[in-house]
Amino acid sequence: MGWSTGAGRAWRDGAGVLVAPGGEVPLEIAATYRARRRGLLGRDGIAGALLITPTNSVHTFGMRFTIDVAYLDRSLTVLDVVTMRPGRLGMIRPRGRHVLEAAGGAMAQWGLRRGVRVTVDRHGGPEPSSVNAP
Repeated sequence: MGWSTGAGRAWRDGAGVLVAPGGEVPLEIAATYRARRRGLLGRDGIAGALLITPTNSVHTFGMRFTIDVAYLDRSLTVLDVVTMRPGRLGMIRPRGRHVLEAAGGAMAQWGLRRGVRVTVDRHGGPEPSSVNAP
């Protein structure tokens, strides 16, 4: 499993930890076309969060549960957090580069709101990695 830690390197599918104001959250990363396309479809829930990258919009067609969606910019700063029921199309966020998805209500517990910056740690790795703005 590889990571992106800055400009010029691509994110890769894998597991990690999202570091948010409310603590650490188990994280899945969907960076390949196949993983991004699948997302949370066909699941009954998620323990933690899913980071979809790169993207600036999502939909909930075919989903089985309500999700929280956080749109992130290049530096992993939250641009907006919305709750989406199944069967909805999210708005495109032109500055968005990544999207976090989690079970409905989870992001408020984690302290995610507009302006908050999160980081991504390697799962079991020695050093944290985050995307920095160019």
